[in-house]
Amino acid sequence: MHLDHAETFPQRHTYSAPAATRPDGTRRALRIGLGGPVGSGKTATVAALCRTLREEFSVAVVTNDIYTREDADFLLRHAVLPAERITAVETGACPHTAIRDDISANLEAVEDLEDAVGPLDLVLVESGGDNLTATFSRGLVDAQIFVIDVAGGDDIPRKGGPGVTTADLLVVNKTDLAPYVGSDLDGMARDARAQRGELPVAFTSLTGEDGVKPVADWVREKLTAWTAAPMAPVTAAADPA
Repeated sequence: MHLDHAETFPQRHTYSAPAATRPDGTRRALRIGLGGPVGSGKTATVAALCRTLREEFSVAVVTNDIYTREDADFLLRHAVLPAERITAVETGACPHTAIRDDISANLEAVEDLEDAVGPLDLVLVESGGDNLTATFSRGLVDAQIFVIDVAGGDDIPRKGGPGVTTADLLVVNKTDLAPYVGSDLDGMARDARAQRGELPVAFTSLTGEDGVKPVADWVREKLTAWTAAPMAPVTAAADPA
């Protein structure tokens, strides 16, 4: 029996979308999640985005690792943002648990950053390395980027999985390695279109000058739409009787 993606990979609705406003009525930061397999280049993508966008926007980062602060320490060593704008969540379990199933630790980390260094325009939430089923709860992030790389095999877009098929942006990273690992970039592009329809795909090589540009441009578009969207009015609490 053939099952389409909706049947094979049911959407999870563990949390409703977070309010666009902070308790004081101001607009909160846009939250973008970055997921993908181990070694695909998620942290390098976060670092490149921070370097590119930090002069235009107020940015902060939450990283996720199982038992360490490895990714946060990488960002701190490379000084992509001031230290107070980078925080780490140690999930203690499979990475997808903290970004999809029990998002409380990540929500607290995001809200603490906004309280400490806000107002913020953008918070990047990086998942620990996971598999093709990794997706973020819409109660945690407003949009999701899924990062794969050509060295992992040019059949990854064809294999699908919710990360590949449903992410708001699919990033195919390390394109400079394609000639050395025998990956067919044109074939990956075709397979990605077949799996994703009109959802965008960006091919990146972070070793090249401005290699993160297609991802940064996509983030800028999201930020423009986020700040232009009307905010719901804040309802005053009723006086006690």
